[in-house]
Formats: sequence, C-alpha cells, structure tokens
Amino acid sequence: MRVGISFLLGLKATVLFFIFVSLQNLDFTLLSLPFLYASIVSLLVSLASHPSINIPMLLCKNPDGTFPIWSLVIFSPYLYFVRLFSFLRGFTSGEQPYSEICEGVYVGGWPYSADKLPPGNPAIIDCTCEFPRKEEFKGHSYLCLPTWDTRAPQPGEIESAVKWACRKRAQNRPVFIHCAYGHGRSVAVMSALLVALGVVEDWKKAEQFIRERRPCISMNSVHYNALEEWSKHRLSTPKRKKVNASSAILPTASGRSRNDRPKNRSD
Repeated sequence: MRVGISFLLGLKATVLFFIFVSLQNLDFTLLSLPFLYASIVSLLVSLASHPSINIPMLLCKNPDGTFPIWSLVIFSPYLYFVRLFSFLRGFTSGEQPYSEICEGVYVGGWPYSADKLPPGNPAIIDCTCEFPRKEEFKGHSYLCLPTWDTRAPQPGEIESAVKWACRKRAQNRPVFIHCAYGHGRSVAVMSALLVALGVVEDWKKAEQFIRERRPCISMNSVHYNALEEWSKHRLSTPKRKKVNASSAILPTASGRSRNDRPKNRSD
C-alpha cells in the first residue's frame, strides 16, 4: 500500500516546522513565519485526511467545483502546492492524461487544460477535494465527490456517482471520471461503474479490465474496502446480461437504454 496523504503531510509539517525553528535560531524571524504557517496548514490537512477522521470538506470545495476565496487564502500552501506539483508532473511522467476504458467511458487525471479532457463534451465526475473545476469546463455536466488523495469515496457516494454516470450513458453522453492522476480515487468509481454497466461481473475483474487499458493505476486497501462495501449494499440497476466492452449503455431507438431494465446483479 502506498504511503497515505496523512503520513506525507505530517512529515511535511515536521520538516517545515524544523525550518521555522532553524530560521528563528538564526534570528530570521520574518523569513521564518511563512514556514510556520505552511507547517500548521500541512498539519491540519494531515489530521483531516487521516482515515479515522476523514473530513475532505475541510477545504470547503463547493458542489460546482469552486473554492471560496477564504479557503484559497487560508489553505494556499497546500492547494497551490498540489496544483503546481500536478502541472509539473504532467510534463515529466509521460503518462496519458486520460484513458478510454470502454466506449464513451474515460478515466484520468485532473484536467487543468482543454487538451486534458476527453472528446465529445463529456459529463465529468470529479473525485478530488483539492483541485478546482476549470472555468472553461462550466458547460459540462458535473458531479463532485470530494475525496482526499489515497482515500476513497464513501460507498454511498460511489453508488450516487454510478447512478449519475449510468443516466449520462443512457443519454449517449461520454463520461470522464478523474482524480489527481487517474490512479486511485477515480479508478475505484470506474470499477463500480463497469459493474453497473455490465462490462464485468465484479469490481475485482473491473480493476484488471482497467489496468489493461491504463497500466499505471494503483488502488490500495482503502479503495478495496470501499468497493467491497459498495458491492454488498448497492442499489444501482443490476445487470445479468454481459455487455460488450466497446458498446456499454447504448440507447435503443426509443431513446431508452437497454441497460435500464431492472435485473438482479451480484458483485
């Protein structure tokens, strides 16, 4: 399992605090204050992202994907750091910004520019609590599931996202599920969606199905536990009939999806 965000931010808070103390001892009081502030913010995020606490709304991301001005100011050491890191990583990783998993269904990283968004005016499911929805994407259908990095949406949130995405696919709209890099949070939701679309039988097969198309994915035990809970209690329309991976959720001539018919589905 990857090291979680709470550990990494706790480590960052400690390093920043030691820099603050060192500068204080050298009588660079004014220069030391930004490091103290950044250390406090990192500590807050570390605590709020701990699995036993898990409060992604600490950053107060709005349902429309925007942040209040006060949040951008208060949490700026964290919010702008992750945006800069994501932007730079996009240039160095050589990784595709998104991957098509089955026809019209995509998973990927934060779309910070138009070329990072799949074609066809996709409906967007945003699984991040730290990245904003870009202004140029305001015309796209949008659902926000604010979730910390290395954590997973709650089973009920996964269910809501799956039902929302199935409605969009029934309207023949592409769906793009993203997190920071398209490795964990978004993959967990995508795994559930593939089950609901009838592409695969369960989320474990869905993970392998996605990995064949996006080898860089990296879910952890938190994602697995959330998917297991979702699979036990989900209410989304089940499928018995296997759907071709290249044609999941295609509308019929009447405009109603073949996959809208209620059937019992097991994970």
